[in-house]
Amino acid sequence: MRILIASDAWEPQINGVVRVLETTARHLRDMGHEVMVVGPGRFRTVPAPSYPEVRLALAPGRELARIMDDFAPDAVHVPVEGPIGLAARKLCLKRGWPFTTSFHTRFGDYFARKFKVPADVPYAVQRWFHNAGAGFMVQTDTLERELRARGFRNIRRWGRAVDTGLFRRHDLEPGGDRDFLDLPRPIFMNVGRVSAEKNLEAFLALDLPGSKVVVGDGPQMAEMRARFPAAHFLGYRTGPDLSRHFCAADVFVFPSRFETFGLVALEALACGVPVAAFPVPGPLDVIGDAPVGVLDADLRAACLNALTIDRAACRAFAERFSWRACTEQFLGNLVPIRRAAVLAA
Repeated sequence: MRILIASDAWEPQINGVVRVLETTARHLRDMGHEVMVVGPGRFRTVPAPSYPEVRLALAPGRELARIMDDFAPDAVHVPVEGPIGLAARKLCLKRGWPFTTSFHTRFGDYFARKFKVPADVPYAVQRWFHNAGAGFMVQTDTLERELRARGFRNIRRWGRAVDTGLFRRHDLEPGGDRDFLDLPRPIFMNVGRVSAEKNLEAFLALDLPGSKVVVGDGPQMAEMRARFPAAHFLGYRTGPDLSRHFCAADVFVFPSRFETFGLVALEALACGVPVAAFPVPGPLDVIGDAPVGVLDADLRAACLNALTIDRAACRAFAERFSWRACTEQFLGNLVPIRRAAVLAA
């Protein structure tokens, strides 16, 4: 099958959405499918407001139409509600091509909290975007129930997993060293974008022993450095280096309240690191009542109690999440374009 993914979230951006799409595309290719990901790098771009590291395609419609016609896909997936996503949606509807979408960001909850606007407004925009598709992929039972109640239709499950070959317990390997950061223990670590919706302040303001470490970058980096000079901000890490940093932590602290899933929590667990988080969607769906993390409205208590969790249990829990199974789920959710419709467009 020839699969086209038209996404505003793509390389060189570093975030959970990009990692999910990269991994899915890789597994689809390994399964024998031809995959084209159309990201912002194919177009003229401008920086996103408040997120200069994220580039937004400028009027991508005409070029995207040419790309789609040349590739002649058997199925189209549109994951993000940005300029590329909007253009792909419009082109598919114009051609009569069915397409699928997926849910990655709780814009409604975030906007309601930050800007004091009713959550119904941004959710209405997202509903308009996704309900035009032939299938809407979501990650968890919690999300499905919530979004169905908000009027979203054609919901299909697309779970998440973790690359347990990349994210692993380096401390069990020959020469493995968890102390390369040379910081007082225990080490409480967060990995992710340094931005308002990640609620990092709730972690960095805690009175905790040892060291607080943030791996990542983003628009709030300068502010967070200035407000919390005792914390250690290490910038972006990728690949094996990111995995090694995960493994150096004693507890992974996940203060976000607006996650659709929380892939980083699974990555931490795969590296043998227990999770401390608020009892909110995302952490509740990943961890639930499994003895690999502590979910508590008192985040400090969660952090301290997580120190007692067995690292081997964390790794064993993460090994249950298979990317192959997730990719087969994604593939089964796609809605093929009849070849006659492609040729007639």
